Amino acid sequence: MSDAVPTLRHAPSLRHAMRVRYSEVDYQGIVYVAHYVTYFDHGIHEFFRALPYDYTAIGKASGSDFHTVRTVVEYQRPLRFDERFEVEVRLGRIGRTSLTFALAILAEGESAPRATGEMVWVHADQATMRAAPLPEPLLALLPRP
Repeated sequence: MSDAVPTLRHAPSLRHAMRVRYSEVDYQGIVYVAHYVTYFDHGIHEFFRALPYDYTAIGKASGSDFHTVRTVVEYQRPLRFDERFEVEVRLGRIGRTSLTFALAILAEGESAPRATGEMVWVHADQATMRAAPLPEPLLALLPRP
């Protein structure tokens, strides 16, 4: 696993290496369920960094931003303290105003995911809180699934 930022210009997915921290486990020693969503969100941020597309800076300048409107997590087997894993982010559907991400948590050395999921982000005008078309500069960078 590498901490290097990969490029997504010709790849439909990104894998980002992480390690379970002590503060993320419950009294049973396994990752608390809500942290999987945090891992997915972190992976998506790294996906944008690899494009490269700084959606936070562009959002501040344009008055638009992304809202998470749907999150699904399916748990197969838990992660435990100090385990190394990767968050895999695949771009699914590209809509007029939304992006759908297919996500997986893969423990080091394993091919079967510990968890899978989906997140849908909608691009929205922050003044009106209404969906807005995806920015053309972003669309130009997105790999096609």
